[in-house]
Amino acid sequence: MRVLVVLFFLLGSSLYSIAQAKIDVKKVFENAEKQYRILLKEHPDTTSIPFTLKKDGTLKDSKSEWWTSGFFPGTLWYLFEFSKKEEWKNAAHLWTLALAKEQWNTATHDLGFMLYCAYGNGLRLTNNKAYIQPLLQGANSLTTRFHEKVGLIKSWDRFPPVTKDSMYAYPVIIDNMMNLEFLTWASRFSGNKKYASIAVTHADNTLKNHFRKDNSCYHAVCYDVDGKVLVKKTWQGYSDSSSWARGQAWALYGYTMMYRETKKKEYLLQAQKVATFYLNHPNLPKDKIPYWDFNAPKIPNEERDASAAAVVASALLELSNYVPAKKQLYFKSAETMLQALSRDGYTYKQGEGHGFILKHSVGFKPKGGEIDVPLVYADYYYLEALLRYQKLVSVK
Repeated sequence: MRVLVVLFFLLGSSLYSIAQAKIDVKKVFENAEKQYRILLKEHPDTTSIPFTLKKDGTLKDSKSEWWTSGFFPGTLWYLFEFSKKEEWKNAAHLWTLALAKEQWNTATHDLGFMLYCAYGNGLRLTNNKAYIQPLLQGANSLTTRFHEKVGLIKSWDRFPPVTKDSMYAYPVIIDNMMNLEFLTWASRFSGNKKYASIAVTHADNTLKNHFRKDNSCYHAVCYDVDGKVLVKKTWQGYSDSSSWARGQAWALYGYTMMYRETKKKEYLLQAQKVATFYLNHPNLPKDKIPYWDFNAPKIPNEERDASAAAVVASALLELSNYVPAKKQLYFKSAETMLQALSRDGYTYKQGEGHGFILKHSVGFKPKGGEIDVPLVYADYYYLEALLRYQKLVSVK
């Protein structure tokens, strides 16, 4: 979320006739500050980055090369954005610098998550020129994963990604849409159009191949070296034909963001289609916090995914600015999600959860990992959504 987006939300807040917010954003952020002080205390140096909790309730951290590494400093930047306190600015700066070596990482498509959430927010909020070069180098590293003949940024070097004898050598996952803002920023900042051109080409080909007739999306599409679609699969969802909840969230957020960045109407239309699929799905609970997969076989006895809801809420709040006819629907839906996430059922009480904010997320259930746990990216998008919500309702 950049300066222009923030200004747009501030100007757009007058569109809403909501007299009073239904969520006490100040209270939520005060609790978040207390929780993240615990996380910082439990991490006296930056060698291990908060990620989630293990099954036994102990901390599970990551290294800087893991795809979630940028969300912890990014969340610290959001705490600074809300509070204006130097303690959060200083902490965010320290943890952002911990990712410096990833600017040269060409082995991952997740550099937007890793670098833009950290350095990008830092640059937006402080205009610290020291953040520019790592961002530009990171954008260059990301472009090395783009192949013109395929017209897409390669997500993993094989599918499945953990086996050496994988059948498919050019997989692309829907998550990749979230890294395109990093490239559009690089073009805008540097004046070099190649970055944005790659982002648009990737978004266009994802639009062409990743979506079903009902506007749900596959998790992974595997291509050959000539760009021919070979198979459509899942890795983190229930099945190849199911609708993995966080995948739908990435799609909604990604196309909403790409409309903002390009003003291409087909992106706005796709974002609306994904929103319709999500909000009208018969398996969506009343509080709009989805089950981890819309087609999981034991619904309603399946885990919810707070991380997917946080991403969707943030995306819907932005989308509400672009579709006047549906602005109230999108806003109210996002508000319902944020109200649910802000209650005790989804929010850790002070001192619990080793300092994480949200409970009940699912990362990788098919392989038995990250089931009904806090996840650092759930916290990140939750606070981002609340910042957007605050601006829309002009809460002081």
